[in-house]
Amino acid sequence: MEKNLIQDLSFLSSNEYWGRGILIGNLKGKVYIGYFIMGRSQNSRNRYFYEDGENLAIAPYDVDKLEDPSLIIYYPVKTSGDKLIVTNGDQTDTIEEGFREGKTFQESLRTRCFEPDEPNYTPRISGLVSMKTGDFSMSILKNQDGKGELCARYLYEYGCQEGNGRFIHTYEKNDNPLPTFCGEPWSIDLSGAGDLETFGNTIWNCLDDENKISLCVMSIDKETGDRTTIIKNKRMGD
Repeated sequence: MEKNLIQDLSFLSSNEYWGRGILIGNLKGKVYIGYFIMGRSQNSRNRYFYEDGENLAIAPYDVDKLEDPSLIIYYPVKTSGDKLIVTNGDQTDTIEEGFREGKTFQESLRTRCFEPDEPNYTPRISGLVSMKTGDFSMSILKNQDGKGELCARYLYEYGCQEGNGRFIHTYEKNDNPLPTFCGEPWSIDLSGAGDLETFGNTIWNCLDDENKISLCVMSIDKETGDRTTIIKNKRMGD
């Protein structure tokens, strides 16, 4: 499938393993954000999302079965002033700390690279959203040489476009090793996405049932700042 304009979210059923995914867009005066995780191993599947104040956190479902927490337990979403940070790893903290030091989104990500999980070298995907304007950025840090030695860093910046969203994910398909996302983030027509509950249900129902773990969707009113969050966790019975 070419990464041009996708008509609706049903295309998410076309891939059994996206890995982790970030979707950001604008619809009817609100910023829509979606973040999901999928997993193949027991360690990766042993997780759930929960709200921690204005942030989104991940915790192990069964602490006794937790193996290596270093790449699977982190804050996917943090609020920093009028901006929202969403990522697939602890670079969330790097970006937040960078803002406190006067660094930009891009400058902070220059200090990071892909994950050290040979042979997949999982890319780090990140998003930054202005909750006032709806403008947003996306980034991917991925292995360049297939050997885990060189990192390629890509930054995409988008202005607010009513009814349009962008989707970036970690893997192209389910394989061994996992092939890294390629190209620009998908452009998605959100005009028929409906309210936040419909938006979340559509994403959740389209994700492969065997591999999906958790999903968080948010809507933020750009005028009032009001935020609504919906979380779905497979292991928690949602």
